[in-house]
Amino acid sequence: MFTLRRWWDRYRLPTVLTGLSLGVALFLRQSEGAILYETYQLLARPFQPNVERRAVLENAQILELQQRLTELESQNQQLRSLLGYVGETKKTGITAPVVGRSADHWWQHVLLGRGSQDGIRKGSIVMAPGGVVGRVTSVTPNTSRVLLLSDPSSRAGVTVSRSRFMGYIRGQSSNQAVMEFFDKVPDVRQGDVITTSSLSQLFPAGLPIGRVKSVNLSKSPAPEAIIELTAPVSFLEWAIVYPHRQAQAGKALN
Repeated sequence: MFTLRRWWDRYRLPTVLTGLSLGVALFLRQSEGAILYETYQLLARPFQPNVERRAVLENAQILELQQRLTELESQNQQLRSLLGYVGETKKTGITAPVVGRSADHWWQHVLLGRGSQDGIRKGSIVMAPGGVVGRVTSVTPNTSRVLLLSDPSSRAGVTVSRSRFMGYIRGQSSNQAVMEFFDKVPDVRQGDVITTSSLSQLFPAGLPIGRVKSVNLSKSPAPEAIIELTAPVSFLEWAIVYPHRQAQAGKALN
């Protein structure tokens, strides 16, 4: 017993250190060194820049700039098309942005960001590249409300450009409208161009409306045709407003 005590007193520190070393080595082997990595990250984090976070932020900023550039290019293309369209027309129109449109009444009406202060009056004709969009039904100093051709309550007198057969169209809450003919056997075929009629006082004659998509001559009480509207009613962002005398109820065909 005395010999064992003397040995412990002499080799106690090396024995304890050796045991601790073996225990630490075994623990590290079991944890595959994860504790060392976590400890290093914890101690080194205050002294190192957050590279990963910075990269994410930079990528997000790059994506935002790319999206902004794409949108600006799209707007620029629309404006150039709009300006080219204005340059080709004989009358001077008022360029107006669409500033309001309800999802519940998407095909019924839009609100333009120009009003009476800009010279827009009730009854003015609203057009876009492609043809007629609708007409102004009410104005404020800075806005104009437009009844679209696609509104089911909208009516317009139209004619078939090729054969001059006439009728009227009514909206269908889509980019298509229905044309009902006055004649029982009209000369109309798929692809015919449809324009505003000379009998209409709501719209000047000869304005482009659309093209015939299909014809139903057996429709009762009058033959009908489906008209594909050529103006971009579904995604309208800009329009041109032209002055026109206001129609008087009961004096002319819509």
